[in-house]
Amino acid sequence: MTDITINPEDPRSGDATALLNASHSLMQTLFPSDSCHYLSIDDLCQPNIHLFVARHTGTAAGCGALAIYDGYGEVKSMFTTDAFRGQGVADKLLTHIQATATKHKLPFLRLETGDTLKAAHRLYARHGFRFRSPFGDYTEHPASLFMEKAL
Repeated sequence: MTDITINPEDPRSGDATALLNASHSLMQTLFPSDSCHYLSIDDLCQPNIHLFVARHTGTAAGCGALAIYDGYGEVKSMFTTDAFRGQGVADKLLTHIQATATKHKLPFLRLETGDTLKAAHRLYARHGFRFRSPFGDYTEHPASLFMEKAL
């Protein structure tokens, strides 16, 4: 799908909030609460977080965020709506997040993802991410996997 646009957006905007709430609800149905590591909408409003919304002809199709920490960036809030899954939205979001991390001269991108999210694992692997141990404040959890990519 070539007509996808990706732009920064305030997490409190109507479309961004709807995407984030849908993502949070999905994660709560798939994983135990102690392995749901999504950021709240208020946390996504912090100055070190960049939230991006992907749109197809104006319709919000997905979102993703880059959290900038000391020495690395973290991919957060990756989500694509049911209507747009499998159409390249997540690829475009991840490419945009990687470009933003590179612009900020971050040496690594890291992420935490659910153990059963096989499509997400394939997406991250296609983009050069490899499995690693927990990082930052994360601890081992059977429902969590951790990945990293050198930039």
